[in-house]
Amino acid sequence: MRTLTVRRSAVPLALAAMLLAAFVLLFAWPQSAAAHDSLVDSNPAADSSIELLPPELTLTFSAALIGGEGSTEVVVLDADENNVAEGDPELDGAMVIQPLASDGTAGEYHVIWKVVSSDGHPTSGEFDFTVTSDNSAPETSPPASPAPDAATTPSAESSTPATQAPEEGTPADGDAFLRVLPWILIALVVAGGAGALVAVLVARSRKSAASSDSDDAASDSDDAASDSDEPAER
Repeated sequence: MRTLTVRRSAVPLALAAMLLAAFVLLFAWPQSAAAHDSLVDSNPAADSSIELLPPELTLTFSAALIGGEGSTEVVVLDADENNVAEGDPELDGAMVIQPLASDGTAGEYHVIWKVVSSDGHPTSGEFDFTVTSDNSAPETSPPASPAPDAATTPSAESSTPATQAPEEGTPADGDAFLRVLPWILIALVVAGGAGALVAVLVARSRKSAASSDSDDAASDSDDAASDSDEPAER
């Protein structure tokens, strides 16, 4: 009777173990698979349209990723299936930064990424975005201004910022004139005095000449008179 009781009690224990294992397989495994980190944002964004290809592509995930050699890979294909990703991607926590070529062309780009989630499992994905203009397109330069006519072109002398004398009436000219004015007055006084002295000397010389001429005339008349008186006495 005791042996039969033991065998009967072992059946529920085995059944409970099987149910527990089934519970783990059915519920715990899907939950661990669902816990993989996912892409939550990107720049350029998925299915977006931008004007020019940016210098780098950024991918932002839901949790910090696990790095290591070959753990993170990013491929960016242009419309001609050329990979424009340059160099290795940089992992910064939950963000992946992939440098891109600087001469991107207009067209549709296809991004393929592969990372290692924080739970240690690799995960991957892909998306597209569109570029509307070529990075290498020449910039539109403004129209060149017409060359000025020779008649209106200022000469080299006028265009050169040479030192110019101040115009008349400026305070600098007034100060210079005031500094020179005393010397002008002195020169005028000296010139006037010299002119007066010359005039006096000329007048005196003229008077002396006139007086000498009159004396000579008087002496000549006296001699003539004396000559006329001599025959009468004889």
